[in-house]
Amino acid sequence: MSINYRISICIVITVLITQLSGCAGQQTRTKSSVVDYLYPKESNIVVQPSIPTLNIPIKVGIAFVPEQSPRSRGINLWSGVVGGGALTEANKTDLLNKVADNFRVHDFVSDIEVIPSAYLTAGGGFANLEQIKTMYGIDLIALVSYDQVQFTDEGLLSLTYWTLVGAYFVSGEKNDTSTMLDTAVYDIQSKSLLFRAPGTSNVKGRSTPINLSEELRRDSIKSFEDATTNMISNLTVQLEKFKDKIKKNPEQVKVVHAEGYTGGGAMGPFETTIMILLAGVLYCSRRMKI
Repeated sequence: MSINYRISICIVITVLITQLSGCAGQQTRTKSSVVDYLYPKESNIVVQPSIPTLNIPIKVGIAFVPEQSPRSRGINLWSGVVGGGALTEANKTDLLNKVADNFRVHDFVSDIEVIPSAYLTAGGGFANLEQIKTMYGIDLIALVSYDQVQFTDEGLLSLTYWTLVGAYFVSGEKNDTSTMLDTAVYDIQSKSLLFRAPGTSNVKGRSTPINLSEELRRDSIKSFEDATTNMISNLTVQLEKFKDKIKKNPEQVKVVHAEGYTGGGAMGPFETTIMILLAGVLYCSRRMKI
């Protein structure tokens, strides 16, 4: 075996090892932040929350805050940049509707508006919320943010990728998608945070290198959906805690009921029925005495 042939073999092996090691441990992160949206670093405005006044029934808006640019690390030799991509507007609307349904069941909510992401500007802060309040006539807004990390690693099966058949049919890519969603409910007028609820999810999957991006997109959406389900459960708990907080500390939140409102703190249907029955019994007893 000639020296030149041996050198050529060594170069090929080195290139293959480099490519294999370069494809391992690829990560993509997409996120948005309520803090960055409401309190941008470049703003000199000092936000001073005041005691919120809740006019019951209230009108609520719900929206995703603007996301930051996705950050990727690593290139897959077969499918390019790793990552399932950020949520589309259609995905956001579907998830927000699920969260909105959780608010609609409460009688103290008169209406809830799903607000398109285009109406929220990056770093817009409370000035942007005031615009949305005027546009939609809302009192509160539920701001949804997220942080999703997708990590792809190659198992031993990835060694078969160097045959065309292996690249198409061998699921050597191990995918891990972790998601955290967070809903923060603010009273726009007072700039006060009322309550918040997180939701988490972790999805594990496998894929071939050829359909890696497609599988990651599917894992991304599933992880968002699972995190939304978890967050809705936590929202129910946090909402009940907030109602208890109002009862125990009325000085922290002022509640004003609209004229004719019969839900929440006033008499509900059950209490109204009992009062009617009691009135009927009282009337009959008086008639019997006569």
